[in-house]
Amino acid sequence: MGKTLVLTEKPSVGREVARILKCSRQGNGCLIGEKYIVVWALGHLVTLADPEAYDASYKIWRAEDLPMLPAKMELVVIRETAKQFGIVKNMMRNPEVDELIIATDAGREGELVARWIIKKAGWRKPIKRLWISSLTERAIRDGFNHLRPGKDFETLYAAAECRAEADWLVGLNVTRALTCKFNAQLSAGRVQTPTLAMIVEREKEIKEFVPQDYWSVAASAQSFDLRWQDKNGQTRIFNKIKADEILTKVKGHPGEIIDIKKEAKHEPPPLAYDLTELQRDANRKFGFSAKTTSNIMQQLYENHKLVTYPRTDSRYISDDIVPTLPERLKSVAQGPYVNLARGILRTKPNVTKRFVDNSKVSDHHAIIPTEQPAMLNRLSSDELKIYDLIVRRFLAVLLPPFEYQQTTVKMKVNGEVFTTKGRIVLKKGWKDVYAGDYTGAEDEDEGEAQGLQTLPEISLGDRLKSLSIRLDSHKTKPPSRHTEATLLYAMEHPAQMIEDRQLRDIMAQSHGLGTPATRAEIIEKLFNSFYMNRQGKEIVPTSKGIQLINLVPEELKSPELTAQWEQQLNEISKGRVNAQTFLKDMRQYAAQLVSTVNGSSQFFKHDNLTRTKCPNCGKFLLQVKGKKGEMYVCQDRECGYRQNISQMSNARCPECHKKMELRGEGESKLFFCTCGYREKLSAFKKRKEAGNTTGNKKEVSAYLRKQNEDALKNTALADALAKLQLKK
Repeated sequence: MGKTLVLTEKPSVGREVARILKCSRQGNGCLIGEKYIVVWALGHLVTLADPEAYDASYKIWRAEDLPMLPAKMELVVIRETAKQFGIVKNMMRNPEVDELIIATDAGREGELVARWIIKKAGWRKPIKRLWISSLTERAIRDGFNHLRPGKDFETLYAAAECRAEADWLVGLNVTRALTCKFNAQLSAGRVQTPTLAMIVEREKEIKEFVPQDYWSVAASAQSFDLRWQDKNGQTRIFNKIKADEILTKVKGHPGEIIDIKKEAKHEPPPLAYDLTELQRDANRKFGFSAKTTSNIMQQLYENHKLVTYPRTDSRYISDDIVPTLPERLKSVAQGPYVNLARGILRTKPNVTKRFVDNSKVSDHHAIIPTEQPAMLNRLSSDELKIYDLIVRRFLAVLLPPFEYQQTTVKMKVNGEVFTTKGRIVLKKGWKDVYAGDYTGAEDEDEGEAQGLQTLPEISLGDRLKSLSIRLDSHKTKPPSRHTEATLLYAMEHPAQMIEDRQLRDIMAQSHGLGTPATRAEIIEKLFNSFYMNRQGKEIVPTSKGIQLINLVPEELKSPELTAQWEQQLNEISKGRVNAQTFLKDMRQYAAQLVSTVNGSSQFFKHDNLTRTKCPNCGKFLLQVKGKKGEMYVCQDRECGYRQNISQMSNARCPECHKKMELRGEGESKLFFCTCGYREKLSAFKKRKEAGNTTGNKKEVSAYLRKQNEDALKNTALADALAKLQLKK
């Protein structure tokens, strides 16, 4: 009997699967057992070929060579991981192996990782699929006991490949067209451009906003406040004369309670987390970027095995998960969650359609804790924060609604009506999880919470004599800048930004811009390409980003068109839309975009031009900011000259312990800290050698050498320039 080859996406998962399958013998890049051989990728080992693989002339970027529309897309082995691909390929060609189990991440991209390796290696034998939502030992064993035929996932692979090819066709063609047309390093993409357009549009709304003065009349009575309102329920007065007239009319007069309405209300628990909602909450509460949250989640899922599959777009679980809830509750019943979890176990979980709904679960259910007991002391501070969000949301979903009595009071003062709301908590329900201070991401979009003040005992007809009346002045505020939290929401729900009602209704059914798995990468790419910057939590477009949106074809900025494409990819994954039809449309669209760019009469202006000349060609240099610091880059991309100005080091300031910036050349290099601390490189070396901090002379030299290498290797601009050649 032959062996079964198991292909995982990462070495860490591979080793865990190998342990469970009793593959203990170490091979070259694999682990071998009696029945199974476990081998792993390092993420993608195979990718789509660069343009020059189709035609050598594509090595030089020329507008007349566009659009690039290969008849058939080719796959190539990624050079950096070619060794591991060779190992996997040899295992697939091993005559002892007669079956393959795909055990990469159970999602669209995970399927692509495996299928491209299989295709490039020439595998022709049977394929099965391990499809699991967590990496606990139980989940893996159960998954191997219920393997699914590989053909069940052919349509998912088709959708993944369509996504990759569409991004190649649109992204590379438009990027080359923009770069050649405007003589600047510009890039555009199927998802990144409409996302950037939302940031630029919001900034435009803010700059064009003209604040208006308005007033409100407030009355303080005993321990609560009331606010004047007109017959339509409006409290804002935009006419100062009218506001003064109302103030004069009511000042010095008693108030009479003319209406008291008491309503019993309940607020159901928030929905469980999908990845996007978790990223939003983590950004709002901790300032984490979407990418940071994704990375932490991968650690919690893959290494600690404490949470289920993170890259999900569902906020519900299916019926088959319900029997596992008690054990999941037991696993979290420790530390700060012990009383809450045990309380739910005693009274039985409140399982409703807000949590369990098979129709709203596609590939993976909502993010919830696994049955693996958590060792909280083994989690880092950031991991603990994300784990806390997930556990508390899980507990909240299983608790009853929050119940309260809302009281609306109306008071008449000399013919004018004042009103207020208050509430009395009847049952804390799920809000007990948050100690009463829950403000979820949903609240952020629904405006300020209403009716939170506590009212004294009031009866109909009561007269309030000692009223304190005042006139408050206000200004209308511009829309807020996007944060990563609001941008993620906008990407997920682009329908809110569409004016056409019919189109908006259609868009409400779409899957938004990108997927939960890709949105963080798109946002990070926009930052790394210098199209937008972070200012605290706010996102501000750069001059480059604003200019790009003015230069790209109008249709590429459209969130509705791009979201509809994402919906088509989802339909392809379900076998409802033909993949080749979609790709044919993408080819036509790419050609159309290139034509539009080439016909543009606009121009691009560098806003980062310095007065420092390039030593090679004499043109003025551009000053750019990369991940590791600042550098000079020649504006002539054909020249390609670049020089470091400063780099963010890993050296910590001895006074405030923040990372310091390294500037200058040779022995005149200086460390600069934002707190004002300065230190020469020579002094830093002496301090290291003296043993004031960890490290010795050899370590310092290695550290500085690595800093220099990183500065040249790890910038998006350097990566782009490395491949860029222009026609002479």
